[in-house]
Amino acid sequence: MVKFHLRVATREDVAGIRGLIDASVRGLQAGDYSAAQIEGALATVFTVDSQLIADGTYFLAFAADGELAGCGGWSFRKTLYGGDHQIEKIAPERLDPVVDAAKVRAIFVHPKFARMGLGSLILAAAEDAAVEQGFRRFEMGSTLTGVTLYALKGYREVGRVLVPVRGGEEIEVVRMVKEAHDSY
Repeated sequence: MVKFHLRVATREDVAGIRGLIDASVRGLQAGDYSAAQIEGALATVFTVDSQLIADGTYFLAFAADGELAGCGGWSFRKTLYGGDHQIEKIAPERLDPVVDAAKVRAIFVHPKFARMGLGSLILAAAEDAAVEQGFRRFEMGSTLTGVTLYALKGYREVGRVLVPVRGGEEIEVVRMVKEAHDSY
């Protein structure tokens, strides 16, 4: 079994994150989105969200040899999905953990490390960090590719939206929610 270690992302990691997102989307999402959708999303929605990095809520996962294997995190802000270049308006307002759900955000795994438990590890780290900040519920905008994993981890689908991306394309995103377990 491959071991991974996590650390919080910094601004210096942005180029590596961009490369990882590109490899992840091209390698793992081609079965769910067309080439035109992928290209449009990589230019808009599937981009680095510098606010997550600035907030210290975005994690990087490294393999034992130091290779960047995955990334993802959570947010205490209203934005549900996307990155710095998304077409839709970013909602930077802070959430209230008493009434709002923490947003699980931007989990990407390099295809080389797919199906090794890395997505689950990053998801657990994001949920744990959100719970430490008082959140008891989670919400995400999942790609079609991620729905199966998140359902296995206790998330339930509550809706689907079409998200505009570059080139006049749209991608389907699945809104999913989960309540924190009493074990937190």
